[in-house]
Amino acid sequence: MSTSILLIIATSVISVAAFERGSIMPESLQRPEWMSKLRFNAYLIWQKRQVYRMFSYGIVHADYWHLLFNMLTLYFFGDFVENCFRAVFGMQAGTLVYLAMYLTALAVSTSVDLFRHKDNPGYNAVGASGAVSAVIFAAIFFNPTMRISLMFIPIPTPGWLFGILYLAYCYYMDKRGMDNIGHSAHFVGAIYGFMFPLMLRPSLISLFFGQL
Repeated sequence: MSTSILLIIATSVISVAAFERGSIMPESLQRPEWMSKLRFNAYLIWQKRQVYRMFSYGIVHADYWHLLFNMLTLYFFGDFVENCFRAVFGMQAGTLVYLAMYLTALAVSTSVDLFRHKDNPGYNAVGASGAVSAVIFAAIFFNPTMRISLMFIPIPTPGWLFGILYLAYCYYMDKRGMDNIGHSAHFVGAIYGFMFPLMLRPSLISLFFGQL
């Protein structure tokens, strides 16, 4: 079983159990208190040193649609990225590298929000979107001409162009601040996912440009 499938299973089970309403879990298995204990809260991280929240927020989601979108995206891109890391670093090491990228992306993607909201106890965030964005952009790094389409870009688009449009969209929406979506986490996670292979092996840049 691939690492992505394991992540999807674990995240889905915990997320559904932690739903504060609408959970299909048997009542004996529902744990709505997990939501407040696991979600990202910059104030508690900064002031109370609850650093675990920079990772744990990625295994709880707001609702089924939020969970479904993130996990489907991880399913479509995760195995490809893991196999690319395996090809570069070897089977076992590649899996560990992939898992390390996913987990560290959870923390890195919230870095802007951590400083932005460190004095705001009312700011909370949940969901694996930052790490999933890192997986998408790692996929773009390894195959920049792959065709990608997502909700706000429904037309299949070359990966390199999709990446530019995605970053522009996230930056614009973050500046507007008109919705309840963590656009800065998407933006930072995407950049991190693209740069992660280069941080480990800078020579891989020739692989990227060689495919354009």
